[in-house]
Amino acid sequence: MSFVSFQNVFVRKYDSIVLSDLTWNIEDGENWAIVGPTGSGKTTLLETLVGKWPVWKGKIAYGWGTALRETVELVANDYSFNRIVSAGAEYYQQRFHAYEAERAPSVRAILTDQLKPVGTIDENSVTLAPSKVDPASLERVSELLSITHLLDHPFVTLSNGETRRMLLAKSLLKRPKLLLLDNAFAGLDVHSREVLREALQKLTKEGVRVVMATTATEIPDCITNVLEITKGTVSHVYTAEKYKAIAQGTEHLPQPDLVKLKDFGAPAHSDFEYAVDLRNITVKYGEDVVLHDVSWKISKGEKWALAGANGSGKSTLLSIITADNPQRFANDFDLFDKKRGGAGASIWDIKQKIGHVSPELHLYFPRNTAVFKTIASGFFDATGVFFKKLNDDQITRVHEVAELLHVQELIGKDFSQLSKGQQRMVLLARALVKNPPLLLLDEPCQGLDTPSIEYFKSVVDTICASDQRTLIYVSHYPHEIPDCVTHFFRLEKGKAVV
Repeated sequence: MSFVSFQNVFVRKYDSIVLSDLTWNIEDGENWAIVGPTGSGKTTLLETLVGKWPVWKGKIAYGWGTALRETVELVANDYSFNRIVSAGAEYYQQRFHAYEAERAPSVRAILTDQLKPVGTIDENSVTLAPSKVDPASLERVSELLSITHLLDHPFVTLSNGETRRMLLAKSLLKRPKLLLLDNAFAGLDVHSREVLREALQKLTKEGVRVVMATTATEIPDCITNVLEITKGTVSHVYTAEKYKAIAQGTEHLPQPDLVKLKDFGAPAHSDFEYAVDLRNITVKYGEDVVLHDVSWKISKGEKWALAGANGSGKSTLLSIITADNPQRFANDFDLFDKKRGGAGASIWDIKQKIGHVSPELHLYFPRNTAVFKTIASGFFDATGVFFKKLNDDQITRVHEVAELLHVQELIGKDFSQLSKGQQRMVLLARALVKNPPLLLLDEPCQGLDTPSIEYFKSVVDTICASDQRTLIYVSHYPHEIPDCVTHFFRLEKGKAVV
């Protein structure tokens, strides 16, 4: 009997058939990568494997007798793995608030299921339940994923990449037979990607079977086979060796409509000389210094890439610029030639000039928001919900930007009905809809396939051709950085590197 067998499987999500007539066998000893275009059903296939979505037609057979919850672990790319952690992760600015760090559970508490009762104030009166995780296992998994130094940190203070390693550690401590990974490499720096590759190599040699949704460029050596799906059904099956040999240059890259892009218009509110002037920025939480004496000056029209390892302080630095970090009041800086806290420099004046997308914004964005409202909320810097009536020009603009980013066909759906890659493109449309003078794009291509990444880079290059538009672009992948970028700023352990 096969390790797992899909026989003509159909899966419905809400009112749509996402997987159709899918037949696929995983044999013992095989490890699979699932690839395909954005929105092809990769995440749904993983969720079906773990039992989240019922089979509408067809059959799935597993080659073992124990319950799925005891043998299959899905490492998602959000906090859905744990209801208590999910309840504690309430809003995307949360990690930047010192008091949140004080009340949030530590990484160790999460990994050992020793979470504090809600409302605990007196630390000395707390009695933690006995841990179900033996210390040796915790030590082994922590070392495997290089998170030993993070065990006593509050989980809300972790970077995007550090959080992903914590999620994987949580699943590995359950000793699964089958480990499912959804875009596990997204958001990881070079070192963290290498740590993950080595960890997967060791795990598969120990007998853990791995199935991962990933991209053509991120298939680790432990993978033996590749399943390519298109529109929810199998299009090709390869050995990993054969797929890697043919994958380069075979994907069709869509071309942006340069005429429409050039008509995007000069950015509004661009009457300033310097977009950003940060002077000796320092941010700390207790004894933990996240940013130390960082200065950065960006003239109008400059295009910058912000680089640094996971946990180096990139998101914290950007949170000062976007006015999401309360410690901005303790620092000295100008935005758009206006001093922090000075006349005419309210939070909303600042946000009106910034188009922003980030992993945190994606993680906490309300899922029950219609796609049209999601994009339109960019006019008001709201997270999906707004109470102002759109004028005719704004309504037209929403449709124009949706068409520009190839999400027009999704305009009538809810955000929750989209794939992770489609959600990211919709949030990109939200960032662009008000035509801001400063685009702040923090890992904008997470979850996108190669054609979508190349298309988005072309869009950014064309829109940023104007000397009136300023860009700050964050990515751990050099190939994701648009050609328009001419300046580079790097952080290491919270300090600027010259």
